[in-house]
Amino acid sequence: MPQIPEKIHELTVGQLSARSGAAVSALHFYESKGLISSRRTTGNQRRYQRDALRRVAFVRAAQRVGIPLATIRDALAELPEERTPTREDWSRLSEAWRSELDERIKQLGRLRDHLTDCIGCGCLSLETCVLSNPDDVFGEERSGSRLMVERGSGRPKRMRREMAPEGCVEVEGA
Repeated sequence: MPQIPEKIHELTVGQLSARSGAAVSALHFYESKGLISSRRTTGNQRRYQRDALRRVAFVRAAQRVGIPLATIRDALAELPEERTPTREDWSRLSEAWRSELDERIKQLGRLRDHLTDCIGCGCLSLETCVLSNPDDVFGEERSGSRLMVERGSGRPKRMRREMAPEGCVEVEGA
């Protein structure tokens, strides 16, 4: 890993990329989302303060555990400008994110448990599929896995998939 002398207080995008392990395109994306900031030189080149290294590490760690970028941005916005996230910041935020992550884990467990129900026929029927149509919310509007347009008429025709001896087939349905 390239070392940057302490006397250098600003980093180029290439230096930040090399030190953080994040691609240059990722750094530009983080900047466009307000996760890190830079100033522009007279030659229109980006220059990042050294604290951007810790901010990028913070963002990447939060992403690895599944925290959305918008949530990370909101968390970083609570910190004073030019201050890097500390261990205490991470501890406080990770505690706040724990319930959200626990809920996602439960939701993924439910999806995993119902996955074989769906793959059993392979049709993803909206009438019965617990993955595509939990609690049959689409049943109030229509039946079938998709709404198709009749050729030439421009009117929607209700179609659904059913298992037949020759495999999953589409049939017209109400």
